[in-house]
Amino acid sequence: MRIASWNINSVRLRLPLLLDYFKEAEPDVVCLQELKCLDEQFPRAEIEDAGYNVLVQGQKSWNGVAILSKRPLEEARRGLPGDTNDEQSRYIEATLPFGAGVLRVASIYLPNGNPAGTEKTAYKYAWMDRLCAHARDLLKLEEALVLAGDYNVIPESEDVYDPKAWAGDALFRPETRQKFRSLVSLGLTDALRATTDAPKMYTFWDYTGGAWPKNNGLRIDHLLLSPQAADRLESVAIDRDMRAKEKPSDHAPIRADLRE
Repeated sequence: MRIASWNINSVRLRLPLLLDYFKEAEPDVVCLQELKCLDEQFPRAEIEDAGYNVLVQGQKSWNGVAILSKRPLEEARRGLPGDTNDEQSRYIEATLPFGAGVLRVASIYLPNGNPAGTEKTAYKYAWMDRLCAHARDLLKLEEALVLAGDYNVIPESEDVYDPKAWAGDALFRPETRQKFRSLVSLGLTDALRATTDAPKMYTFWDYTGGAWPKNNGLRIDHLLLSPQAADRLESVAIDRDMRAKEKPSDHAPIRADLRE
């Protein structure tokens, strides 16, 4: 089974690219982030015509997450638990048939947190604490689990083109990286780093400063796997070609193949 994650940066604007991606990569599951539209504005008909079932949690102009699957989806959770006042659309979770059991998948759009040292950073860290608590509960289910998304976290120095330039950024601050390590240390596997330790494996390139042609990128999109999913991991790839297309997202999809 091929599972992809992609911050699409406006699903309506990038719909032609998404339909191309379906044909080129043939993913079974796609987790999308930064939809930038309400549920009723999501291009459901076009995506269903391409053979995918849809679960979506939209938000006007900002945020928004979705799970697309060739297999039937059962919604498990809409919104991250732990804060009933949080109205931002950043988390959706579902199960689908997988082998003799189910695969549980979440699409995650973790807060950016900039400017560092502000209430936005505090919200990011509180959100990460909530994600850690929820992941701990999910791991108790002992299911194949994939926590996929734009984490807005640069885990290590080799995951950014210029570590010194990003030292004070909320994506790379020590507190951010420590919280990410705490999440992974629950028993999750960083799918990409389980298959390669190569540098410059980026998933994001800013639109400004010639970042894409200079390969000034960041690795901030991650697939975290439970032990039951990690045991089935066959390969991981970053589909950089999607960043080179006309009117692209500033992110490239990352995908993993799991053996059933």
